[in-house]
Formats: sequence, C-alpha cells, structure tokens
Amino acid sequence: MTAPLILFLAAAVIPVFFGRTRSAPFWLLVQGIALGWVGVAYHGLLSGHAFAAFAETLVVRALIAPQLVRLAIRRRSEPNPDLMPSNLFAWAIATALIVLAFEFGAPDAGGHHALTLGVVGATVAVSLMLLAANDSPPAQLVALLFMENAIALFESLLPEPWPLPVHAALAVIYLLTVAVGAWLVGAPERPVATRSTDVRITPEPDA
Repeated sequence: MTAPLILFLAAAVIPVFFGRTRSAPFWLLVQGIALGWVGVAYHGLLSGHAFAAFAETLVVRALIAPQLVRLAIRRRSEPNPDLMPSNLFAWAIATALIVLAFEFGAPDAGGHHALTLGVVGATVAVSLMLLAANDSPPAQLVALLFMENAIALFESLLPEPWPLPVHAALAVIYLLTVAVGAWLVGAPERPVATRSTDVRITPEPDA
C-alpha cells in the first residue's frame, strides 16, 4: 500500500519543485495511475463496483484529463517556464508546508491511513502554493487538477466506495472542469487593440 502513495506524492511534489509547464500532463497521468493502484489496494477488483471505479479513474484521470491539458498547452504556444519559481524562498515554504501536512495527518490515524492523510495534505499544500506563486493559466489549471486528485485520494479512505451514480456524477464534474479549463487555457490571449484618434485643428476663417 505504501508504494502507490509514494508514487502519488512524488507525482505531486516533483513537478512543483523541478517540473516545467509542458511536463505537467505526464505527472497528471502518473497521479491517475497511482489513484487506480490505491483503489485496488484498498478495495480490490472482485466486485463490479470496485472494477467500475478503477476503470473510471484510469480512463478519466490518467488518459482523458492529461491529454486535454496537453492539447491546451500546445494550442497556447507559449514558452515552457517552471511551474513554480525556482528560488530558495519558495522551496523553503513548500518544504515546510509538506512537513506540516504530514504532522497534521499523523496524530489521528495510524499506518496507511496516516500516510494517506499526509499525502493528501501535502498535495493540497503544494497546490495552494502553486496557485499563489504562478498566475499563468496553465499552472493554475494544473494546480486545480492536483487538488482534485488529492480529494479523490481522500475518498479512498472510505470503508466502502461511493455508489456508482455518485462516481458517475463526480466523473462528469471532473471532465467538465478539465474541458472548460483546457478551453480557457488553450485560447491565446489577444492584445487589446487601442484606437488612435487623430486630433485635427481646423483654422478659423478670417474675419
């Protein structure tokens, strides 16, 4: 159970510290795979409900969402900056937030639950840090999807998966969020056209 949680944490932390904007879809794919792995580890695949939830996670979060984000970033045709500014101050704050997130999850749970809460808290913390540190639309969308995946990871702590209609509704909401965000990100920003007005001075007729 530890391996998929470590994989999810790495896919959330590494791109924020060392990743660039165009590599973000790959890390979203890794997070989707880790989410599916966590679901199998907790609930197995013996029931049709668990298998449907596993398939929904892989198809929606590991395939469709990263592809839509990748296409949006390509349509935007911008440089490939860091997701978060590479400076010691930002790194120190992000590291402190991750440590505090694990301290938050440790006292009230034990074993895998404590690790899961720590990973969820760390992912939410770095997502908020990314939202505050980078105001570019692609980075804002990536941070939002990281946070959505953290919420899905928190759902895995439930003793029983949510009913299939709830899973379907959440999948539709997630897809709509990704689709609208990718559409907004993919639309290039148009410069504001300023209309120049010529001031003409007409001479007054001679009296």
